[in-house]
Amino acid sequence: MQIVKPLEENEIDPTLLEKIQFFKGPLGVIPSSVKTMSYHPKIADAFTNLNIAVMECKGTVTPEFKRLIGYVTSFSSGCLYCQAHTILGAERFGSTKERMEEVWNYSKSSVFSNAEKAALDFAFAAASVPNKVNTKEITQLKKYWDDNDIVEIMGVIALFGFLNRWNDSMGSVLEDLPIEKGEKYLKGNTNWAPGKHRI
Repeated sequence: MQIVKPLEENEIDPTLLEKIQFFKGPLGVIPSSVKTMSYHPKIADAFTNLNIAVMECKGTVTPEFKRLIGYVTSFSSGCLYCQAHTILGAERFGSTKERMEEVWNYSKSSVFSNAEKAALDFAFAAASVPNKVNTKEITQLKKYWDDNDIVEIMGVIALFGFLNRWNDSMGSVLEDLPIEKGEKYLKGNTNWAPGKHRI
C-alpha cells in the first residue's frame, strides 16, 4: 500500500546518504520512511537533524525510555510501522523483555515506575486525536519530571506525531528487522502485525 517507493541508496544524494547512515546506529537500518523523504533532500536532512536533537539526552529521560515513549505515542495513534521501529530501538538501547512486552499495558505493569507511568500517560493523551491532555496528566507529569525533562518527553511525542502521520499515510514498508522485533515483543500481546506496511 506504499504511495511512493523509497529511493535506493544509490539514488540518494551522497552527502545526504552519509548523514542518514545515523539511523543504522539506533535502528540497524535506514528506515524506508527516510528513504522516501529523500526525494526532497531538505526534508530528509531536516528530519534527521530533528531526530538527532530529540533523541539527545540532557536530563534524566534515558535513550531506552525515549523509545518507549515513542512506542506509546505510536500505539495511541495506531501507527504499526512506528510501533515496530520504537520497540526495536528500545531493545537496541537496553530495554528488558518485560518492559517491551508490557509497555502497551504500562499502567498496570510493575516494571514501570510511577514517574514513567506519568510520562507515558501524558504521551498517550498527547498523541490522541483530539488531544486528551488535561490537568490530571499535567499535574502527574510535573510531580516527577522537571521542565527540561518535560521538554525532552514532549519532543519525542511530537517527533512521533510527525512520523505516525507520515508512515501511516504513506504506507511505509517495514524492513525485516523491525518486523522481527514487532513479532517477537508485540504480536502476542497486542495482536500487532505489519498490516499495510508489509511488501
